[in-house]
Amino acid sequence: MSALVCAMLAVEFAHAEETFINPEWANSAWYLGAGVGRSRGTIDRQRLTDSFTANGASVTGFNTDERDTGYKLFVGKQLNRYLALELGYFDLGKFGFNATTSGNGVLNGEAGFRGANLDLLGQLPITERLSLLGRVGMNYAKTSTHFSGNRLAAVTAPDHSERKLNAKAGLGLEYKLSEALALRGEMERYRVNDAVGNRGDVDLLSVSLVYKLGRPAHSAPVYVPPAAVEAAPPAAVVAPLPPPAKAPEPTSEKASFSSEALFDFDKSTVKPDGRAALDDLLVKLQGMNTEVMVTVGHTDSVGSNDYNQKLSLRRAEAVKAYLVSKGVEASRVYTEGKGETQPMADNAKAEGRAKNRRVTVEVVGTRSTTK
Repeated sequence: MSALVCAMLAVEFAHAEETFINPEWANSAWYLGAGVGRSRGTIDRQRLTDSFTANGASVTGFNTDERDTGYKLFVGKQLNRYLALELGYFDLGKFGFNATTSGNGVLNGEAGFRGANLDLLGQLPITERLSLLGRVGMNYAKTSTHFSGNRLAAVTAPDHSERKLNAKAGLGLEYKLSEALALRGEMERYRVNDAVGNRGDVDLLSVSLVYKLGRPAHSAPVYVPPAAVEAAPPAAVVAPLPPPAKAPEPTSEKASFSSEALFDFDKSTVKPDGRAALDDLLVKLQGMNTEVMVTVGHTDSVGSNDYNQKLSLRRAEAVKAYLVSKGVEASRVYTEGKGETQPMADNAKAEGRAKNRRVTVEVVGTRSTTK
């Protein structure tokens, strides 16, 4: 399993800087996850002390072990960008105590908790990669207890198990390493019964890896060979050959798209309206033998120069990624980020800033001409 996780991490980290171009898939995908961390339970010392007193003994020493390693495995379904449903298995570890009483009495106890849970997970995006998590759900836990020593009269039975349905909740953060792989840090509280009449909480602080299944691959351009031309039979009369046709000259076509048409505010993921606009551009370019495409991002002057330059480059790369996914050869598409260095209107006015926020696509190629 460790080798599988390492291989998966190596592949995904190699793609960590890729622009997110499959939001519909990411917001509806199935995913798998695994987490490990530290769990903490609470031993009810007062109840045990009262049990000893009722049996004519007094407590002279009491030591507890209330921490252990816990882990969880889960499968989930992304319902939309903000909600997911998760089904999981958990093992919260074991917690114990050692008590000594008057009259050389000893009682040792241990309780372990494991079971299944069903949660509704809420996700609130903070940035494109970072989200705040909150979960509520139910856990069905099996509690197993074992007692030993010469003071067993203080408990109902040396060995006992019990299954109960209780609530659980949690908070955390998720960071998307790529469209498919994410890292979570969470604090969860499981309400449990300890099988000897107590009811309490076990907390789990964990780190998890989440992997979404079925990531779409970029579609590759398909080469269609030209149709074979049959040779014409020799003519009875040889006519003078016409002058050779003039080779088509390279032409340049340029399209400019406002940032609002392609992206949400301060984002670099192409939204549905933007994809439709780029699809329309590709339709207009049909019949052109494309040699070079250059996507250039521009911003207004709001914000720092460094941030604007990086945002403009991310947007240009997002447009390239979408064009490549529609069949354009990646080696023919170049990107540039100009930031706020090439305004086409006055940044002091809202209308001017709107014009300056844009992405241009320039295409150089040749069109065949027929007479």
